[in-house]
Amino acid sequence: MRELRERIGREVAKATVGHEEPLDLLLAAAAVGGHVLLEGVPGVAKTLLANAFARTLALDFRRVQFTPDMLPSDLTGTMTLQGGELAFRPGPVFTNVLLADEVNRTPPKTQAALLEAMQERQVTIEGAPRPLPAPFLVVATQNPIEYEGTYPLPEAQLDRFLFKADVGYPSEKQELELLRLPKRGIVPAGLERVEPVADAAALDEARRVVDDVAVSDEVAAYLSAIVRRTRDLPSVELGGSPRAAVHLLAATRAAAVLAGRNFATPDDVARMAPPVLRHRLILRPEAELEEYTADEAVQAALAAVPVPR
Repeated sequence: MRELRERIGREVAKATVGHEEPLDLLLAAAAVGGHVLLEGVPGVAKTLLANAFARTLALDFRRVQFTPDMLPSDLTGTMTLQGGELAFRPGPVFTNVLLADEVNRTPPKTQAALLEAMQERQVTIEGAPRPLPAPFLVVATQNPIEYEGTYPLPEAQLDRFLFKADVGYPSEKQELELLRLPKRGIVPAGLERVEPVADAAALDEARRVVDDVAVSDEVAAYLSAIVRRTRDLPSVELGGSPRAAVHLLAATRAAAVLAGRNFATPDDVARMAPPVLRHRLILRPEAELEEYTADEAVQAALAAVPVPR
């Protein structure tokens, strides 16, 4: 998978610059069957990154712009009358990579339809379950600075995202590199040059490799202690769930493979703890008033747990 990451990185660099960590998380999520929430201000190439990533894997990609008037059927599909008979017209969720753009701008009922797709890999239409294509990866985006007219994602749905990746501004050097990328007016031209370097079979092989990563009892205990510690922090009202521990274990295995190893280390746990846990912690009101962040809470949990040697 490390070689696959390098090939994907070279192709994605044709369209965008400075997204190494989010790209690692996208590949790790695709390899273990998880989903990713990208959070960042407008204009930092969240959509472009997801599109370029899908192209490198020759996967079907669809984008849905979530709006307050969007209905569940706009996402999942609906039954239509064709030639006097009812026929199913699939919605955009029937794809391999679904970009749920500004996912917090649609009402809870539509968010719930996405939740079923993420968790069950199926949608229910007129009482009949319909399986989604495999692989299936949801890449959702949201804007962290504008909340007017939004519907915050419920904790149950946030908990089903494997990662929450913060997509920030590029460095000065990266922004200069970005300006040098080919464009047609304001439209990036590099996306058309992104070539597939793998396919769904490569993801299946990556998943097998990740599942074979050895995790010692000491590393597993360290991982569990970190998640449990988040539940006892004075600044945290609701800590990481058991699902968070399961997701952190899968992410730790993926981090080991990305580092070229077939065994996990405490460093792999520490690397993946922030993107796995930051969106699962609910801070106490007094902590929020002091502008304490979920990332700081995760770092406090990491600092409180002795690292096994």
